[in-house]
Amino acid sequence: MAEEDTQQTNGAAEAQPQIKQRILAQFVRDLSFENVMAQKGVDGEVKPEIKVEVNLDARKRGTANQFEVITKLKVTSLNQGSEKTLFLLELEYSGVFEIEGVPEQQMHPYLMIECPRMTFPFIRRIVSDVTRDGGFPPLNLEQIDFVAIYRQQLALRAQQQAEQKPADA
Repeated sequence: MAEEDTQQTNGAAEAQPQIKQRILAQFVRDLSFENVMAQKGVDGEVKPEIKVEVNLDARKRGTANQFEVITKLKVTSLNQGSEKTLFLLELEYSGVFEIEGVPEQQMHPYLMIECPRMTFPFIRRIVSDVTRDGGFPPLNLEQIDFVAIYRQQLALRAQQQAEQKPADA
């Protein structure tokens, strides 16, 4: 029986497609950092509270098997208690990927999960450097769960479609 299991496992491994990917380019599309605390000042003790928003976008490029994946990050630091903004950082970071061997029905999740995972270490470094250079302690982002973000976007899209159907009827 163990031989049958091994044969089935080997057959499954052979049936899986061979995925080839390359990062052709990565770059900052847009970057903004506002040090509101330096401009307006803050009264009393400063206790920063960080809020991070992440949005993803992907599009096919004109060349075969090439895709651009954009990670949009908005980081807001508010002072606990007063809720006054200390700083605001907005970053759009693009990666251009050449991808082969991913089945069509799996391409969208691949682009929205795997590609941002590959560019995230660079995004993390940029955020750390910009906050440090802006006069704050470097902000080291925790790992982002791109699977959870993808699932949230799917659920939101399904909810929006469900809300539109009764209105159309």
